[in-house]
Amino acid sequence: MLTRIIQAGGKAIAVKADVSVEHEVIKLFDFAENTFGLVTHLVNNAGILLPQSCLVDLDVARFNQMMLTNVTSCFLCSRAFIKRIQANVRVKQHALNSAIVNVSSAAAKSGAPFEYIDYAASKGAMDAITTGLSVEVAGKGIRVNDVRPGFIHTQMHADGGEPHRVARLASQIPLKRGGTPEEVANAIAWLLSDEASYVTGSFIDLAGGK
Repeated sequence: MLTRIIQAGGKAIAVKADVSVEHEVIKLFDFAENTFGLVTHLVNNAGILLPQSCLVDLDVARFNQMMLTNVTSCFLCSRAFIKRIQANVRVKQHALNSAIVNVSSAAAKSGAPFEYIDYAASKGAMDAITTGLSVEVAGKGIRVNDVRPGFIHTQMHADGGEPHRVARLASQIPLKRGGTPEEVANAIAWLLSDEASYVTGSFIDLAGGK
């Protein structure tokens, strides 16, 4: 991916960090700023999916791991991002056109019964963060939006124990097919762009009409 970005004329780096750990998030932002300058756009896309299970069969360790990875990471990265934007505004005396996009899931609406209730709960929390945070920072020139992918062809389904889950469910999707990562990326890119400059606190569902 880095090679493709660079070949297309862009600039990119890859930095290893556990974004559920506060000091690693700080190091990540420091590295990005030292390389490219102030970070003005953020995508919270860290997440895990664990094998399918009913809630009654989940243990506390798994549930806490899900929340730590999927929700705490969103909180830590968003907070670090906003603090740095605010510090920059105080110095330069004007707001930037900044944006956050949280990557949630259609599971936040369905609850993912019999499969991924813990995952759905973590994505529901991200939706709540999006709604509340969008209001808190709107006056600071920061937009906060959310995409909710569903039935996307990714490796994550294998992590859940069913690599061909999208194919199994395709007949139940109004568009009769699964989505692609590129289709999700296009929605994220639009929300980050100036074309979406009047959009905040909004949700884009990418689940083929489901």
